[in-house]
Parts: sequence; structure tokens; C-alpha cells
Amino acid sequence: FEAARQHRLVIQHCSQCRAVLHMPRGYCKNCGSWDTFWEEVPGRGQLYSWTAVTHQVHPRFPVPYTIVLVKLEDPEVNLLGHIAGTPALRMGQPMEVWFEELGDTVLPNWRPVAEA
Repeated sequence: FEAARQHRLVIQHCSQCRAVLHMPRGYCKNCGSWDTFWEEVPGRGQLYSWTAVTHQVHPRFPVPYTIVLVKLEDPEVNLLGHIAGTPALRMGQPMEVWFEELGDTVLPNWRPVAEA
């Protein structure tokens, strides 16, 4: 959360075997080490999947909105986000991170890269 407040996208890694730890956890599921670190990654990826939500389940999220699953290139992890409305999207579409400020909390989110 501190990195997000600084508008940086970070992914957790194991210091011993260099495995990517996503979802973040206290220890490495690969080698068992408790020695981990966070590394900044480029905030770009490709749209892997999406779904439109049309039934409101929480007042904070008026419908319609679209849940997106973005695949980072390096490291190869998938991250979730949401986009207001139901925009025209396509598989593999370039996406970029942006940081949504929600009171005292800042969260990474995703949007399509503007194509020239």
C-alpha cells in the first residue's frame, strides 16, 4: 500500500530463490524462505480477460462496470482492476496502470492505453 501511495506498482519476490510471490505472502512457497522483497515493475500489460457487471452489489460501485484481468509481461502475473461502464475491449489490448485514490487508500487500477 505504501508503494501505491507513491504511485509505484510493485511485486513481491523471494530473496533466496528469486521466485515471484503473487499473491503476496509472508514466506516463499517455492523454497520456504521468509526473506522477501518488493520490486517495482513497469505498469503495462495486456488485457487477458474481462466481464461486465450489471447487477449492483455494493453502493460504492454503480453499475455498469467492467472487471478486467491484466497480464503483466515481466514478471508474468495477473492483476485485477475495474473500469467504469462497458467499454469496447479486446483480448490482448494494451493496458496501463493508474492509481485510484479512495480516501486514505490508494489502489492500482487499469485502463486501456490510448492508441494513436
